[in-house]
Amino acid sequence: MVVVLACIWLIFNFLTGGKFLTARNLFNLSLQVAVVGIMACGMVLVIVSRNIDLSVGSQLGFIGVFGALFQTAILPVDGTATWWLTCLVMLATGVLIGFTQGALIAYAGIPSFVVTLGGLLFFRNAAWLINQGRTISPLNETYQRLGGGLNGTLGSFWSWVFAALAIGCIVLIVIRARQRRSKLSVRQRSGLIDASFVIIWSAVVIGFALVMNAHTFPRTDVPMGIAIPVLILIVVAAATSVLARAHTFGRHVFAMGGNPDSAELAGIDTRRLTVIVFAAMGFLCGLAAIVVTARLNAGASVTGTMTELNVIAAAVVGGTSLAGGVGTILGGLIGALIMQSLENGMILMGVPTPLQKMLLALVLIGAVWLDMIVRRRGGT
Repeated sequence: MVVVLACIWLIFNFLTGGKFLTARNLFNLSLQVAVVGIMACGMVLVIVSRNIDLSVGSQLGFIGVFGALFQTAILPVDGTATWWLTCLVMLATGVLIGFTQGALIAYAGIPSFVVTLGGLLFFRNAAWLINQGRTISPLNETYQRLGGGLNGTLGSFWSWVFAALAIGCIVLIVIRARQRRSKLSVRQRSGLIDASFVIIWSAVVIGFALVMNAHTFPRTDVPMGIAIPVLILIVVAAATSVLARAHTFGRHVFAMGGNPDSAELAGIDTRRLTVIVFAAMGFLCGLAAIVVTARLNAGASVTGTMTELNVIAAAVVGGTSLAGGVGTILGGLIGALIMQSLENGMILMGVPTPLQKMLLALVLIGAVWLDMIVRRRGGT
Protein backbone atom coordinates (compact mmCIF):
# COMPACT_ATOMS: atom_id res chain seq x y z
CA MET A 1 0.00 0.00 0.00
CA VAL A 2 2.89 2.35 0.68
CA VAL A 3 4.22 1.68 -2.83
CA VAL A 4 0.74 2.26 -4.26
CA LEU A 5 0.51 5.55 -2.34
CA ALA A 6 3.90 6.69 -3.69
CA CYS A 7 2.82 5.87 -7.24
CA ILE A 8 -0.44 7.81 -6.80
CA TRP A 9 1.46 10.86 -5.57
CA LEU A 10 3.96 10.76 -8.43
CA ILE A 11 1.25 10.28 -11.06
CA PHE A 12 -0.89 13.14 -9.74
CA ASN A 13 2.14 15.38 -9.41
CA PHE A 14 2.90 14.77 -13.10
CA LEU A 15 -0.72 15.24 -14.20
CA THR A 16 -1.12 18.49 -12.22
CA GLY A 17 2.14 20.02 -13.39
CA GLY A 18 3.85 19.71 -10.00
CA LYS A 19 0.99 21.17 -7.94
CA PHE A 20 0.21 17.99 -6.00
CA LEU A 21 3.51 17.70 -4.11
CA THR A 22 3.70 21.37 -3.09
CA ALA A 23 3.84 22.18 0.63
CA ARG A 24 0.50 24.01 0.40
CA ASN A 25 -1.35 21.05 -1.11
CA LEU A 26 0.24 18.50 1.23
CA PHE A 27 -0.78 20.67 4.19
CA ASN A 28 -4.37 20.72 2.92
CA LEU A 29 -4.19 16.97 2.28
CA SER A 30 -3.14 16.40 5.90
CA LEU A 31 -6.27 18.25 7.07
CA GLN A 32 -8.47 16.20 4.75
CA VAL A 33 -6.92 12.95 5.94
CA ALA A 34 -7.41 13.93 9.59
CA VAL A 35 -11.22 13.73 9.48
CA VAL A 36 -11.40 10.47 7.52
CA GLY A 37 -8.46 8.98 9.41
CA ILE A 38 -10.01 9.61 12.83
CA MET A 39 -13.17 7.74 11.82
CA ALA A 40 -11.20 5.06 9.95
CA CYS A 41 -9.49 4.10 13.24
CA GLY A 42 -12.91 3.24 14.66
CA MET A 43 -14.14 1.65 11.44
CA VAL A 44 -11.24 -0.81 11.48
CA LEU A 45 -12.41 -2.11 14.87
CA VAL A 46 -16.04 -2.22 13.71
CA ILE A 47 -15.21 -4.24 10.59
CA VAL A 48 -12.76 -6.48 12.46
CA SER A 49 -15.64 -7.37 14.81
CA ARG A 50 -17.67 -8.58 11.78
CA ASN A 51 -19.92 -5.51 11.69
CA ILE A 52 -20.30 -2.41 9.54
CA ASP A 53 -21.30 1.20 10.24
CA LEU A 54 -22.93 2.96 7.31
CA SER A 55 -24.08 5.92 9.41
CA VAL A 56 -20.71 7.59 10.12
CA GLY A 57 -21.19 10.32 7.49
CA SER A 58 -24.67 11.16 8.75
CA GLN A 59 -23.43 11.14 12.34
CA LEU A 60 -20.73 13.60 11.30
CA GLY A 61 -23.34 15.97 9.87
CA PHE A 62 -25.83 15.65 12.73
CA ILE A 63 -23.28 16.02 15.54
CA GLY A 64 -21.71 18.98 13.74
CA VAL A 65 -25.04 20.80 13.39
CA PHE A 66 -26.01 19.95 16.96
CA GLY A 67 -22.69 21.26 18.29
CA ALA A 68 -22.95 24.45 16.25
CA LEU A 69 -26.48 25.05 17.56
CA PHE A 70 -25.36 24.33 21.11
CA GLN A 71 -22.63 26.96 21.07
CA THR A 72 -24.65 29.62 19.23
CA ALA A 73 -28.20 29.18 20.59
CA ILE A 74 -27.52 27.99 24.16
CA LEU A 75 -24.04 29.28 25.05
CA PRO A 76 -22.49 32.67 24.32
CA VAL A 77 -20.42 32.25 21.17
CA ASP A 78 -17.55 34.31 22.56
CA GLY A 79 -17.57 32.66 26.02
CA THR A 80 -14.27 31.35 27.39
CA ALA A 81 -15.80 27.96 28.29
CA THR A 82 -17.88 27.63 25.11
CA TRP A 83 -15.31 25.66 23.11
CA TRP A 84 -14.69 22.88 25.63
CA LEU A 85 -18.32 22.60 26.72
CA THR A 86 -19.28 22.21 23.06
CA CYS A 87 -16.62 19.53 22.60
CA LEU A 88 -17.89 17.58 25.61
CA VAL A 89 -21.48 17.72 24.37
CA MET A 90 -20.52 16.63 20.84
CA LEU A 91 -18.41 13.72 22.10
CA ALA A 92 -21.18 12.64 24.47
CA THR A 93 -23.70 12.80 21.62
CA GLY A 94 -21.48 10.58 19.49
CA VAL A 95 -21.08 8.03 22.31
CA LEU A 96 -24.86 8.00 22.88
CA ILE A 97 -25.55 7.38 19.19
CA GLY A 98 -22.95 4.62 19.02
CA PHE A 99 -24.18 3.05 22.26
CA THR A 100 -27.78 3.00 21.00
CA GLN A 101 -26.88 1.46 17.65
CA GLY A 102 -24.58 -1.07 19.32
CA ALA A 103 -27.29 -2.08 21.78
CA LEU A 104 -29.79 -2.63 18.95
CA ILE A 105 -27.24 -4.82 17.15
CA ALA A 106 -26.05 -6.76 20.19
CA TYR A 107 -29.20 -7.19 22.28
CA ALA A 108 -32.04 -6.82 19.77
CA GLY A 109 -30.26 -9.04 17.25
CA ILE A 110 -30.71 -6.63 14.34
CA PRO A 111 -27.91 -6.87 11.72
CA SER A 112 -25.47 -3.95 11.84
CA PHE A 113 -26.09 -3.28 8.13
CA VAL A 114 -29.79 -2.63 8.81
CA VAL A 115 -29.30 -0.61 12.00
CA THR A 116 -26.64 1.66 10.56
CA LEU A 117 -28.43 2.04 7.23
CA GLY A 118 -31.39 3.26 9.27
CA GLY A 119 -28.99 5.53 11.16
CA LEU A 120 -27.70 6.92 7.88
CA LEU A 121 -31.21 7.97 6.86
CA PHE A 122 -32.29 9.06 10.35
CA PHE A 123 -29.37 11.30 11.29
CA ARG A 124 -28.98 12.85 7.85
CA ASN A 125 -32.57 14.05 7.96
CA ALA A 126 -32.40 14.88 11.67
CA ALA A 127 -29.48 17.21 10.90
CA TRP A 128 -31.68 19.05 8.42
CA LEU A 129 -34.68 19.05 10.76
CA ILE A 130 -33.02 20.63 13.80
CA ASN A 131 -31.78 23.65 11.83
CA GLN A 132 -34.12 23.64 8.81
CA GLY A 133 -31.21 23.31 6.42
CA ARG A 134 -29.51 26.53 7.57
CA THR A 135 -25.74 26.88 7.84
CA ILE A 136 -24.82 27.93 11.37
CA SER A 137 -21.88 30.34 11.50
CA PRO A 138 -19.65 31.86 12.86
CA LEU A 139 -18.43 29.66 15.69
CA ASN A 140 -16.28 30.30 18.76
CA GLU A 141 -12.79 31.58 17.88
CA THR A 142 -10.97 29.21 20.24
CA TYR A 143 -13.06 26.33 18.91
CA GLN A 144 -11.98 27.20 15.36
CA ARG A 145 -8.36 26.40 16.23
CA LEU A 146 -9.27 22.72 16.49
CA GLY A 147 -9.91 22.78 12.74
CA GLY A 148 -6.36 23.71 11.77
CA GLY A 149 -7.03 27.21 10.43
CA LEU A 150 -4.64 30.14 10.62
CA ASN A 151 -4.42 29.87 14.41
CA GLY A 152 -4.82 26.10 14.51
CA THR A 153 -1.23 24.98 13.99
CA LEU A 154 1.74 24.32 16.27
CA GLY A 155 4.15 26.68 14.52
CA SER A 156 7.75 25.87 13.62
CA PHE A 157 9.25 25.47 17.12
CA TRP A 158 6.57 23.22 18.60
CA SER A 159 6.40 21.19 15.40
CA TRP A 160 10.07 20.33 15.81
CA VAL A 161 9.52 19.61 19.51
CA PHE A 162 6.74 17.22 18.52
CA ALA A 163 8.99 15.61 15.90
CA ALA A 164 11.73 15.10 18.51
CA LEU A 165 9.22 13.52 20.92
CA ALA A 166 7.93 11.26 18.15
CA ILE A 167 11.45 10.05 17.32
CA GLY A 168 12.05 9.44 21.03
CA CYS A 169 8.89 7.32 21.15
CA ILE A 170 10.07 5.31 18.13
CA VAL A 171 13.37 4.57 19.84
CA LEU A 172 11.56 3.67 23.07
CA ILE A 173 9.23 1.28 21.23
CA VAL A 174 12.21 -0.57 19.73
CA ILE A 175 13.98 -0.77 23.10
CA ARG A 176 10.85 -2.02 24.88
CA ALA A 177 10.29 -4.63 22.17
CA ARG A 178 13.81 -5.96 22.62
CA GLN A 179 13.35 -6.04 26.40
CA ARG A 180 10.09 -8.01 26.04
CA ARG A 181 11.72 -10.55 23.75
CA SER A 182 14.60 -10.97 26.17
CA LYS A 183 12.23 -11.40 29.12
CA LEU A 184 10.17 -14.02 27.25
CA SER A 185 13.30 -15.75 25.90
CA VAL A 186 12.18 -15.05 22.34
CA ARG A 187 14.76 -14.80 19.57
CA GLN A 188 15.83 -11.18 19.06
CA ARG A 189 15.64 -9.45 15.70
CA SER A 190 18.98 -8.36 14.32
CA GLY A 191 20.24 -4.99 15.46
CA LEU A 192 20.42 -3.90 11.82
CA ILE A 193 16.67 -4.46 11.36
CA ASP A 194 15.82 -2.46 14.49
CA ALA A 195 18.21 0.30 13.49
CA SER A 196 16.65 0.41 10.01
CA PHE A 197 13.19 0.64 11.58
CA VAL A 198 14.27 3.64 13.68
CA ILE A 199 16.05 5.37 10.78
CA ILE A 200 13.16 4.95 8.32
CA TRP A 201 10.44 6.14 10.69
CA SER A 202 12.62 9.00 11.97
CA ALA A 203 13.14 10.09 8.36
CA VAL A 204 9.36 10.02 7.82
CA VAL A 205 8.81 12.17 10.92
CA ILE A 206 11.51 14.68 9.96
CA GLY A 207 10.26 14.85 6.37
CA PHE A 208 6.71 15.45 7.56
CA ALA A 209 7.84 18.26 9.88
CA LEU A 210 9.88 19.84 7.07
CA VAL A 211 6.92 19.83 4.68
CA MET A 212 4.50 21.26 7.27
CA ASN A 213 6.98 24.02 8.14
CA ALA A 214 7.51 24.77 4.44
CA HIS A 215 3.88 25.93 4.28
CA THR A 216 3.74 29.52 5.51
CA PHE A 217 1.06 31.91 6.68
CA PRO A 218 -0.47 33.98 3.82
CA ARG A 219 1.78 36.80 2.59
CA THR A 220 4.48 35.98 5.17
CA ASP A 221 7.50 33.72 5.58
CA VAL A 222 6.33 32.41 8.96
CA PRO A 223 5.96 28.59 8.96
CA MET A 224 2.56 27.24 9.96
CA GLY A 225 3.82 23.88 11.19
CA ILE A 226 1.77 20.79 12.03
CA ALA A 227 -1.99 21.38 12.18
CA ILE A 228 -3.88 20.54 15.37
CA PRO A 229 -6.27 18.10 13.57
CA VAL A 230 -3.23 16.09 12.44
CA LEU A 231 -1.99 16.02 16.02
CA ILE A 232 -5.41 14.76 17.12
CA LEU A 233 -5.29 12.05 14.44
CA ILE A 234 -1.85 10.90 15.59
CA VAL A 235 -3.02 10.66 19.22
CA VAL A 236 -6.17 8.75 18.21
CA ALA A 237 -4.19 6.38 15.99
CA ALA A 238 -1.63 5.71 18.71
CA ALA A 239 -4.33 5.09 21.33
CA THR A 240 -6.41 2.77 19.15
CA SER A 241 -3.28 0.88 18.04
CA VAL A 242 -2.36 0.22 21.67
CA LEU A 243 -5.93 -0.89 22.38
CA ALA A 244 -5.97 -3.17 19.35
CA ARG A 245 -2.54 -4.77 19.80
CA ALA A 246 -1.60 -4.60 23.48
CA HIS A 247 -4.85 -4.61 25.42
CA THR A 248 -7.36 -7.31 26.32
CA PHE A 249 -10.11 -5.30 24.63
CA GLY A 250 -8.35 -5.45 21.26
CA ARG A 251 -7.58 -9.15 21.55
CA HIS A 252 -11.24 -9.84 22.35
CA VAL A 253 -12.39 -7.79 19.33
CA PHE A 254 -10.12 -9.76 16.99
CA ALA A 255 -11.19 -13.04 18.61
CA MET A 256 -14.86 -12.16 18.17
CA GLY A 257 -14.30 -11.18 14.55
CA GLY A 258 -12.32 -14.32 13.81
CA ASN A 259 -14.89 -16.71 15.29
CA PRO A 260 -17.80 -15.35 17.37
CA ASP A 261 -18.88 -18.80 18.61
CA SER A 262 -15.41 -19.68 19.85
CA ALA A 263 -15.12 -16.25 21.47
CA GLU A 264 -18.32 -16.84 23.43
CA LEU A 265 -17.19 -20.31 24.48
CA ALA A 266 -13.96 -18.72 25.71
CA GLY A 267 -15.98 -16.50 28.04
CA ILE A 268 -15.95 -13.26 26.03
CA ASP A 269 -19.14 -11.20 26.40
CA THR A 270 -19.54 -10.53 22.68
CA ARG A 271 -22.71 -8.47 23.06
CA ARG A 272 -21.14 -6.08 25.56
CA LEU A 273 -18.06 -5.90 23.35
CA THR A 274 -20.18 -4.98 20.33
CA VAL A 275 -21.78 -2.12 22.24
CA ILE A 276 -18.37 -0.80 23.32
CA VAL A 277 -17.01 -0.97 19.75
CA PHE A 278 -19.93 1.05 18.38
CA ALA A 279 -19.77 3.51 21.29
CA ALA A 280 -16.08 4.05 20.45
CA MET A 281 -17.03 4.56 16.80
CA GLY A 282 -19.59 7.17 17.89
CA PHE A 283 -16.98 8.91 20.04
CA LEU A 284 -14.62 9.17 17.07
CA CYS A 285 -17.46 10.47 14.87
CA GLY A 286 -18.02 13.19 17.49
CA LEU A 287 -14.31 14.00 17.46
CA ALA A 288 -14.26 14.15 13.66
CA ALA A 289 -17.35 16.42 13.76
CA ILE A 290 -15.47 18.80 16.06
CA VAL A 291 -12.55 18.96 13.64
CA VAL A 292 -14.62 19.46 10.48
CA THR A 293 -16.99 22.10 11.91
CA ALA A 294 -14.06 23.97 13.46
CA ARG A 295 -12.27 23.90 10.11
CA LEU A 296 -15.32 25.14 8.18
CA ASN A 297 -16.29 27.56 10.97
CA ALA A 298 -19.85 26.39 10.38
CA GLY A 299 -22.32 23.60 11.03
CA ALA A 300 -24.22 22.44 7.95
CA SER A 301 -26.61 19.52 7.49
CA VAL A 302 -24.86 18.47 4.27
CA THR A 303 -21.51 17.99 6.02
CA GLY A 304 -20.30 14.40 5.80
CA THR A 305 -22.43 13.43 2.81
CA MET A 306 -20.96 10.22 1.34
CA THR A 307 -18.09 10.34 3.85
CA GLU A 308 -19.00 6.79 4.87
CA LEU A 309 -17.72 5.70 1.44
CA ASN A 310 -14.27 7.16 2.15
CA VAL A 311 -14.12 5.80 5.70
CA ILE A 312 -15.14 2.23 4.83
CA ALA A 313 -12.92 2.26 1.75
CA ALA A 314 -9.98 3.51 3.83
CA ALA A 315 -10.33 0.56 6.20
CA VAL A 316 -10.75 -2.01 3.41
CA VAL A 317 -8.02 -0.59 1.17
CA GLY A 318 -5.75 -0.64 4.22
CA GLY A 319 -6.16 -4.39 4.56
CA THR A 320 -9.13 -4.79 6.92
CA SER A 321 -11.10 -7.86 5.86
CA LEU A 322 -14.88 -7.55 5.61
CA ALA A 323 -15.01 -11.16 6.81
CA GLY A 324 -13.76 -9.92 10.19
CA GLY A 325 -10.81 -10.77 12.39
CA VAL A 326 -8.12 -9.10 10.22
CA GLY A 327 -7.01 -5.48 10.11
CA THR A 328 -4.60 -2.87 11.49
CA ILE A 329 -4.95 0.76 12.51
CA LEU A 330 -1.83 1.70 10.52
CA GLY A 331 -3.33 0.03 7.46
CA GLY A 332 -6.52 2.05 7.95
CA LEU A 333 -4.50 5.28 8.08
CA ILE A 334 -2.62 4.39 4.89
CA GLY A 335 -5.98 3.57 3.29
CA ALA A 336 -7.34 6.97 4.37
CA LEU A 337 -4.27 8.65 2.89
CA ILE A 338 -4.78 6.78 -0.39
CA MET A 339 -8.48 7.64 -0.63
CA GLN A 340 -7.96 11.32 0.19
CA SER A 341 -4.98 11.53 -2.16
CA LEU A 342 -7.17 10.24 -4.98
CA GLU A 343 -9.89 12.76 -4.17
CA ASN A 344 -7.44 15.62 -3.71
CA GLY A 345 -5.64 14.85 -6.97
CA MET A 346 -8.89 14.67 -8.93
CA ILE A 347 -9.95 18.04 -7.50
CA LEU A 348 -6.67 19.61 -8.65
CA MET A 349 -7.27 18.12 -12.10
CA GLY A 350 -10.78 19.57 -12.22
CA VAL A 351 -12.58 16.22 -12.33
CA PRO A 352 -16.34 16.74 -11.69
CA THR A 353 -17.54 15.69 -8.22
CA PRO A 354 -19.95 12.97 -9.47
CA LEU A 355 -17.13 11.35 -11.43
CA GLN A 356 -14.87 11.54 -8.37
CA LYS A 357 -17.38 9.59 -6.29
CA MET A 358 -17.85 7.06 -9.08
CA LEU A 359 -14.10 6.41 -9.25
CA LEU A 360 -13.83 6.15 -5.44
CA ALA A 361 -16.70 3.63 -5.49
CA LEU A 362 -14.79 1.57 -8.04
CA VAL A 363 -11.71 1.66 -5.80
CA LEU A 364 -13.82 0.31 -2.91
CA ILE A 365 -15.23 -2.49 -5.09
CA GLY A 366 -11.74 -3.35 -6.30
CA ALA A 367 -10.39 -3.47 -2.75
CA VAL A 368 -13.15 -5.83 -1.61
CA TRP A 369 -12.61 -8.02 -4.68
CA LEU A 370 -8.88 -8.20 -3.93
CA ASP A 371 -9.65 -9.11 -0.31
CA MET A 372 -11.88 -11.96 -1.50
CA ILE A 373 -9.15 -13.28 -3.81
CA VAL A 374 -6.57 -13.22 -0.99
CA ARG A 375 -8.93 -15.05 1.40
CA ARG A 376 -9.75 -17.72 -1.18
CA ARG A 377 -6.08 -18.36 -1.87
CA GLY A 378 -5.48 -18.53 1.88
CA GLY A 379 -8.30 -21.01 2.33
CA THR A 380 -10.31 -18.74 4.70
